[in-house]
Order: sequence, then structure tokens, then C-alpha cells
Amino acid sequence: MAMLNWLKERRRGKILQEPFPCHWRDILQENLVHYKYLSEDEKKTVEDLSQVFIAEKNFEGCGGLELNDTIRVIIAAQASLLVLGLPLFQYSNIDSVLVYPTTVTIPPARQSVFSMGGSIIPDQQQVLGLAWQQGAVVLVWDAVLSGARHPERGHNVVYHEFAHILDMRDGRADGTPELHSRELYMQWVKTFTEEFLRLRQETERGQSTLLDSYGSLNEAEFFAVATELFFDRPLKMQDEYQRLYQVLSSYYQQDTADRERHYRQLEGDK
Repeated sequence: MAMLNWLKERRRGKILQEPFPCHWRDILQENLVHYKYLSEDEKKTVEDLSQVFIAEKNFEGCGGLELNDTIRVIIAAQASLLVLGLPLFQYSNIDSVLVYPTTVTIPPARQSVFSMGGSIIPDQQQVLGLAWQQGAVVLVWDAVLSGARHPERGHNVVYHEFAHILDMRDGRADGTPELHSRELYMQWVKTFTEEFLRLRQETERGQSTLLDSYGSLNEAEFFAVATELFFDRPLKMQDEYQRLYQVLSSYYQQDTADRERHYRQLEGDK
């Protein structure tokens, strides 16, 4: 194991000896709104993580989609932004990213979504993405691009599916990823349980909610939906779900509301 880790670190070091391609940076500037919110140090980290991600993961175009750098870079950068504050290489169990041009329909699953090696799969539904505990992530390109360009809509399939990957790192899709401390775990269980039940009740009553009602399906989907909101509409989330925002900030080690607030202030001063 030590030798394998050493080889991986050596290979990654060689990858990062190559400069981040200028046209990749142009792709991010033009298409990924959240990239603009980052400090220079944060941009450099996301670029490094993206460079390694693209080199190590097998991207496959499906359903007639022809892959290009725009697709690879936008997906890799969003997956990397998600783990900007976490220990390195959170996606070691993922080998492939399968990208379809548009919505795909999934046949009935043969096993529980909570079984080992399972996935988050709604049977016979049109989906924008899927995540397996081992092997691959499935994404729909038109949804990926829309999420990157329009965070104000609060939906981002890359954040959603890679949140599932983080959730399943401990072997279970239960809405609780690997947390950093016992104290955070206690806060997480209390806050997520209360807010999940609140969303479920509001959904059953037909109420409109800032959190996507899809999160009421189960705890795993609640974590993924909450993650989307944490990155896409953090100011609104901090205002309406302060405790939920705080535990997500403690887990991701990012203050996305402060980041967006700072960016808006800079833009307003221009």
C-alpha cells in the first residue's frame, strides 16, 4: 500500500509540473460562475485538483456525445471545487465519468440503493446524473453546463452526484459523509435530522421550499440537495437555514456565503 501511494504521489507530482493550460482557464472564466468567486490561491488549488482529476479519470462520451476540453474541464473543476477544503483526493474510488448529451432513462435497479456497491438510482425515471459507490459517475452535459452558468437557479448536477460520492466514502449512502470530529458529528445528526423531517413535512403539505423537495426522498438525497444549495445559493441558505448552512460549512471547510458576498462587493465597487 505504501508503495502504491508513493507511486500515485509521484505521478501526480509530474502531472502538476505541467502548467494549467491557458485555454482551460478561459473555459472556466467563460462558463463557471463560481470560479470567479475564488481567491487566487483557491483558483490555483481548484486548477491543480482539476488537472489531476482529468489525468486520472476516464471520461467517456455516451449517446453520441463527442468529448472535448470544455466538457472535461467544467466537470472536473466543479467536482474539485466541492472538495476544495477537504483532504486531498476524495474521489479515489471513481474511475470513470460517463457523459450523455441530455436526459437519460434508467431501467429498474436490481439491488437496494443502500447495498454495497449500490448507487442512487430512481427506477424508470429520467435522470440528469447517477453516482455509484465504486466505478463511475454518470452526468448529462446540458444540465452540467446549465448548472455551471446559472447557479442562481440552485441546481447543479455535478455537486449533487459528487456529494453522493462523498456520502458513500464510508460505505453507506445515508446522508452523513466522513466528518472531522465527534462534535461535528453530533451537530450534524441533530441538524440534518430536524431539517430533513421539516422538508418532508413541508413537501407533504405541498409547501414551496428553498430546498428542493427531492431532498425529502431520503437522507442521501437531502445531503445532495443541501450541498447544491450551499454552493449555488449560499446567501439565501444562510438566511433561511442558518444551522444547516453552518454544519455544511464546517464539513466542507468553506464559507460559500462570505465568498459570494465578497465577490458581489468587489463587483459593486467597480
